[in-house]
Amino acid sequence: MPAAPPNAVVLLSGGLDSMVAAALAREEGFAVLALTVDYGQRHRIELEAAARVAAAVGVARHVVLPLDLRAFGGSALTADIAVPKEGVGDDVPVTYVPARNTILLALALGWAEAAGARDLFIGVNALDYSGYPDCRPEFIAAFERLAAMATKAGAAGAPFRIRAPLQHMTKADIAREAARLGLDAGLSWTCYDPAPGGLHCGRCDACRLRGRGFEEAGLPDPTRYAARP
Repeated sequence: MPAAPPNAVVLLSGGLDSMVAAALAREEGFAVLALTVDYGQRHRIELEAAARVAAAVGVARHVVLPLDLRAFGGSALTADIAVPKEGVGDDVPVTYVPARNTILLALALGWAEAAGARDLFIGVNALDYSGYPDCRPEFIAAFERLAAMATKAGAAGAPFRIRAPLQHMTKADIAREAARLGLDAGLSWTCYDPAPGGLHCGRCDACRLRGRGFEEAGLPDPTRYAARP
């Protein structure tokens, strides 16, 4: 009887990046434990996309964990702050959620240790992004060191691997990888400020980066936009 595949915890937001990260984990032979955190984000449609993506990728289990970061605020994604529409700038934008990836990875680490998983996948990207500090390779390396120090498994010599397979890809690379994996990118959701009718706004940073990625990859963009990015 063949051995059961090892578990890996994948942070699944419903976006294209996390969709590709989950599919890559499956391709490597992992049973995917998908974690979606309902952190009070204003764009609730993202949670619906996460459910679609989990089904499409074929995860072993999908947990949607409530953790209402609206109590803290400080971001256009959790508070009544306008989402910028002027284009991608050089500064960290107001769509940054304070310490979000640290919080999400800590939750994923707890599930991984409980499930006997040693691999955690996150779809962060350091080349074609909006300047978030918690998408940098230095952050991923630092969290991996923390995981080894903060857990019983780590203290026992069974460290965790924080896997960021999209870390050095452009958005065009990610679009091509989605196509190679046979994913329906139209199931994913990217927009920070959804337009009526379930459309991507086409003007926020996330929409602009997504649209540019498909264009530069030379692939058809399945996204339904209210305005072309």
